[in-house]
Amino acid sequence: MMSSVKTSGTCTLRYLLLLILINNYAWDTSALSNPDEGVKLHVQDNHVVMDNGLVQVNISNPYGLVTGVQYNGIDNLLESINEFNHGGYWDLNWSQRGNKGTYFLMNGTSFNVIVQNESQVEISFTRTWNSSVSSSSSHISDKNNSTDWAPLNFDIRYVMLKGSSGFYTYGIYEHVNGMPDFNLNGTRVAFKLRKDKFQYMAISKTQQRRMPLPEDREPPRGKLLQFKEAALLVDPVEPDLKGQVEDKYMYAQNIEDIKVHGWVCSKASDPLVGFWHITPSDEYRSGGPLRHELTSHVGPHSLTVFLSSHYMGQDKLPIFGNGEPWKKVYGPVFIYLNSAPRGTNESALWDDANEQLQQEAQKWPYNFLASTDYPRSDQRGTVNGKILIRDRFASKGDIPAVDAYVGLALPGEVGSWQTECKGYQFWTRAGPDGSFTIKNVHSGDYNLYAWVPGFIGDYKYGNLITVKEGDSIELDEDLVYEPPRNGTTLWEIGIPDRTAAEFFIPDVDPKYVNPLYLKQDRYRQYGLWEQYSVLYPSTDLVYTINSSTYQKDWFYAQVTRKLGEKKYNSTTWQIKFNLDSVDQGTIYKLRVALASTHGAELQIRFNNLGTEIPHFTTGGLYKDNAIARHGIHGLYLLFNVDVKSDWLKDGENTIFLSQVRGTGPFLGIMYDYIRLEAPGKDERNSAEARLSGDLTQTRTTSF
Repeated sequence: MMSSVKTSGTCTLRYLLLLILINNYAWDTSALSNPDEGVKLHVQDNHVVMDNGLVQVNISNPYGLVTGVQYNGIDNLLESINEFNHGGYWDLNWSQRGNKGTYFLMNGTSFNVIVQNESQVEISFTRTWNSSVSSSSSHISDKNNSTDWAPLNFDIRYVMLKGSSGFYTYGIYEHVNGMPDFNLNGTRVAFKLRKDKFQYMAISKTQQRRMPLPEDREPPRGKLLQFKEAALLVDPVEPDLKGQVEDKYMYAQNIEDIKVHGWVCSKASDPLVGFWHITPSDEYRSGGPLRHELTSHVGPHSLTVFLSSHYMGQDKLPIFGNGEPWKKVYGPVFIYLNSAPRGTNESALWDDANEQLQQEAQKWPYNFLASTDYPRSDQRGTVNGKILIRDRFASKGDIPAVDAYVGLALPGEVGSWQTECKGYQFWTRAGPDGSFTIKNVHSGDYNLYAWVPGFIGDYKYGNLITVKEGDSIELDEDLVYEPPRNGTTLWEIGIPDRTAAEFFIPDVDPKYVNPLYLKQDRYRQYGLWEQYSVLYPSTDLVYTINSSTYQKDWFYAQVTRKLGEKKYNSTTWQIKFNLDSVDQGTIYKLRVALASTHGAELQIRFNNLGTEIPHFTTGGLYKDNAIARHGIHGLYLLFNVDVKSDWLKDGENTIFLSQVRGTGPFLGIMYDYIRLEAPGKDERNSAEARLSGDLTQTRTTSF
């Protein structure tokens, strides 16, 4: 959460001085040029202006901060610069050897014109890291290298095209020999818009609403709740918003769904203007297509987050060794501007932006970016194949892996793509026959990974795939995924889809409502974790196979029970089921798939809660924080538990699921799917052989 990171007093003073200087660089608010004349670039000592007759963008020189965006009669769409709101900017958070993260506003030290002609302008703002300059050096001077700054070289680019209603931005990060080790905790491009103009936010077709003002979150107008991101609107400027809860994490989306989001001026404006982030590809983001990430939120802020610990955990972020070579292009992001006459419904501007997204997607990868670090279409490759499922308990023959997620990521272990943050990832979905095509892949070595909705576990192709420029690789044989399976399903709870969305979502406490989520994505409401203690004030959840239903009787998260002010207790859930006759001497299988964990430890016991040593424990689990951040999934985990037959009994059995860590409200587990399997055929034959041997030995002795 880079917006929440506080810098030291010295760094704060430096940023304040820097931003005062930039704020005093009066941006050019002259009339837009004639669109027929193409793109113009005006370079001044302290700012540069890109102007194509439709949009005018002012950028500080040499810092590279966007200080003004003029469009359709509005002299500046961005908020005035102050200490913490920089208009438009790139930033990052970094740390070393376990130290607290340091916020770094990515202001450049050098400006260069890369392309300048009638059709296009591309400009660059760079900084080269230098270890020899002390941290006490001026943050403003031209000698502004500092050991306080992240050990990275970076190049922030801005691109404007003729006839384009917007502009592009992308960044090139590089860590080279001679640079010390460091952790990259997060990085993004962000814009702070004018709060007097932009009050309607849209992050999807159905997730759109009028938003509160930033001062509505602060006392006395607002009251902070259990964490600083969540605020109750007590006395908002707009009275209709009173009693609602506002939290930026309510608007997080799966990376695969973050394609277009932004803000629209109020309906009374003339004209209405929309400001949109459009990202036709997510190849440069981290953690795969299902990871949640922030979009837009109160400020009004509009973000493209490339990397963060959100819904993944701080310990999964990338660590770069001393001198480790690394280079990555983040973006490009298209900042799209549109407008409509006064009185137009705000959603119409989102619809138009979504149509623009389709056009951008058709042009991807872009052929107009000048950097050689961004490969064009003819410098990329394609991988084609087919993936099948082999589960003899689902079908006698192999079946197509319909809708499978299939992707390429850096080589690693099975499922490692979930936390892979250094390289690029390329994902697609398999068709009805299991066929897939992964397009626009950068040259390099990859593992192919997959998972299939409706089946547990992860797939990894055994061979390394090397993609070269212009390659169209056809995998020689069908890929076959054999999901974990030993025997027939005795019972199951949930749907194996890596989320807890199918389970019981309680009604929100009327004191904490966000009306946007009363009929959709109800899990996004604030405080749902506290409803467990309301529904189960003294005893925990008991689920009975063939009687209970997971939609009504399985709470969406196994959380702690609130005992009082800042007092919580661990919880133990029970699954009750019947076995007519236990196969003695065999091993049953319990499959436990988790959709999210935060600071939890799951202990499993069979038929005896008093057993001091659990039959199975996960140990300490991830800290993806999806419960507090209104998510329905985080990092996926699968545990395959061997269940000895002597742990079970004929008749009624009980499995105890204990989440044993109970020191806070957000420690807990979201389950994806649970299944108990009978012993497999091989296991039964082995047991029968052992039993036969035992009987033979007994008879021999009796003689």
